[in-house]
Amino acid sequence: MTELTINGIPVNIDEGTTVLEACRFLGIEVPTLCYMDGLSSYGACRLCTVEVDENESKGKRKRTRLVASCSYPVRQGLAVRTDSKRVIQIRKMLVELLVARSPNSKTLQDLASSMGINKIRFKFENEDCILCGLCVRMCAEQMNGGAIGFSGRGIIRNVSTPFRLSSEVCRNCGACMYVCPVVEIQCRGVKTPGELCNACLNLPTVCVEGGEYDHAMCYLKPCVACMESADARYRSGKINDEGVMK
Repeated sequence: MTELTINGIPVNIDEGTTVLEACRFLGIEVPTLCYMDGLSSYGACRLCTVEVDENESKGKRKRTRLVASCSYPVRQGLAVRTDSKRVIQIRKMLVELLVARSPNSKTLQDLASSMGINKIRFKFENEDCILCGLCVRMCAEQMNGGAIGFSGRGIIRNVSTPFRLSSEVCRNCGACMYVCPVVEIQCRGVKTPGELCNACLNLPTVCVEGGEYDHAMCYLKPCVACMESADARYRSGKINDEGVMK
């Protein structure tokens, strides 16, 4: 067993466990995007970043660093902080960059809302891939296909079939689209490129009566309250075909 502390909480974890797994064992929420149970850790999105100190238990001078918790193994005497000021700042900046790349992704819009982000400082694009690698790993590790992979480097890096030709091993199972955080569902609240929606934070739940329960109101992930509300307003004639209020 490995002894460490997470947010000051002492915990014993089996050797070989990652910091992210240890956090989830304690019920500590750490946001992830490119991580999924059953797939190998990739560490692409870095949203699971935490601050670690390997010398705190030895009484030495603290020299903390930021690491991706999904691929960082627990170590004896390790001190982990999941919500320090540095961690929160880096996560917000990463989400801003991701939203700037794919502003109409509801998954990314929800992440921005949950972190209190209401302004993006970076130039907006309209890409349909954030290079999280979920589709590549799903195809290779769970579907035993290996029909897609990364090609190119730097700003021209993308996901495609070999030589961009039709793959003979692809079974058209749709697993790649199922795990993709960008194409799984589009945010209907964004009408102007570069606009942050934040609508989910301002809408009442539509699946249960508000105020009836003191605990969780809805277990849908992602929440579809904004979609339901938009459909209702459209049927009532309050918005037009483009989603603009009349």
